[in-house]
Amino acid sequence: MEPTIVYIIIGVAALLIGAVAGRFAFAKNTKKQVEEAEIQAQSILKEAQLRAETIRKEKELEAKEKFVQLKSEHDREVNERNRKISESENRARQKEQSINQKESNLEKQIKENEAIKDNLNRQIEVVNQKRTELEKHQEEHIRRLEKIAGLSAEEARNQLIDSLKQEAQTRALVLQQEIIEDAKLKANKEARKIVIQSIQRTAAEQTIENTVTVFNLESDEIKGQIIGREGRNIRAIEAATGVDLIVDDTPEAILLSSFDPLRREVARLSLQRLVADGRIHPARIEEVVEKTKRQLDEQVMEIGERTVIELGIHGLHKELIRMVGRMRFRSSYGQNLLMHSRETANLCGIMAAELGLNAKLAKRAGLLHDIGKVPDEETELSHALLGAKLAEKYGENPAVVNAIGAHHDEMEMQYVISPIVQACDAISGARPGARREIMQQYLQRIKDLESLAMTYPGVEKAYAIQAGRELRVIVEAEKVTDSESDKLSFEMAQKIQTEMVYPGQIKVTVIREKRAVNVAR
Repeated sequence: MEPTIVYIIIGVAALLIGAVAGRFAFAKNTKKQVEEAEIQAQSILKEAQLRAETIRKEKELEAKEKFVQLKSEHDREVNERNRKISESENRARQKEQSINQKESNLEKQIKENEAIKDNLNRQIEVVNQKRTELEKHQEEHIRRLEKIAGLSAEEARNQLIDSLKQEAQTRALVLQQEIIEDAKLKANKEARKIVIQSIQRTAAEQTIENTVTVFNLESDEIKGQIIGREGRNIRAIEAATGVDLIVDDTPEAILLSSFDPLRREVARLSLQRLVADGRIHPARIEEVVEKTKRQLDEQVMEIGERTVIELGIHGLHKELIRMVGRMRFRSSYGQNLLMHSRETANLCGIMAAELGLNAKLAKRAGLLHDIGKVPDEETELSHALLGAKLAEKYGENPAVVNAIGAHHDEMEMQYVISPIVQACDAISGARPGARREIMQQYLQRIKDLESLAMTYPGVEKAYAIQAGRELRVIVEAEKVTDSESDKLSFEMAQKIQTEMVYPGQIKVTVIREKRAVNVAR
């Protein structure tokens, strides 16, 4: 609102107040009051004028400040707009310069490419001409060579290929031999380290099993009760158990004879119960034998379950667990089959872990590698192939099946754990004290080894050492060369492997020595 208008409004208000005051004074009929009212009105009017002037000045100042603020904002916006316009113009000029420069460069490159293309075309023409000339010269040269050598180019090429092929084969054989020797050194060293570590970390109790079990008696009077009237009791026991009872002059003892350790155990436990009970007659014998067989079957299952739990093997079929338990009553070369299988499993697990393979799978294959020795029915298959067949029948891993069937080289090894199982089986069986061998058989094996080596030409002497684990052959240097000694060693090892039966492995070492001696006088 304008200050003048405010001033007028304030004056009018003052006059109205004066009029009201005059009227009020007139109503009172007091002149003095009227004068006072007029004086008061004039003072109010002056005050209103002063206030109006003050308000006017304040409003003018506010208007000026607002104008200055608006002007500065306007100037700032104008400057910002001008700056943006300037920047846009600069960018546009730069883009225009860049485009112009690119166009000039592109035109220059096009001209250069055309020049290069023309140059290349000229060079291609020159090369084609030179190639034609070279082919002519080559043909002329070949005709001259054929005329001089009396051979065609094809014949010369074939001769050159044959000579290069022979030279390459010779070099390849030398290189192959070097690689094989180096690999043998490294492999033997590493294998020896792993095998020794595996043996050192494994210890298993070994039990010697025989084909005869001695049943001790408290007195010889019990022998008569076991024999029975006219021998009916002993015949009933033999018929029920399938074991031969030998009652001789041995005091307070009866011999139980059978090749099946499980049957001998049934007969031993049955006799023990019959003697303790005192009632020995055919009906009672059949009852006790049947009961003993059932209990022994439960014991076999318990042994199998305890074995797989101790070895940490899971998910094994019940029939395979039962076969593992039956191993407890079997022996191989005097070595308890279950102890041998457990030792092999531990060795396989350790060796597989050292090689970074699946230790659980290797341990499983090691435990089951001889299950073909405890079949329910006898077959013509070897125990390795029969074991592989049984493992496949009960859903075992193909690697386990192959390891079982290949641990005597009757199947081709297809998995890495197969040679591990074969090596651990040999370690467990060939370890000193693990198996029992008759002295005559041992001596015969030593003699056969030496005789086999002497059948080869050029062999001077042969010695079987280290309890038949190594065969050292000395050959005549004049008759056998170094390369022939390698071949001789390989052939002897193959022949021993195919013709002889032996535990573990046999190392064949061929020694060739030539001495040139002269005396200076």
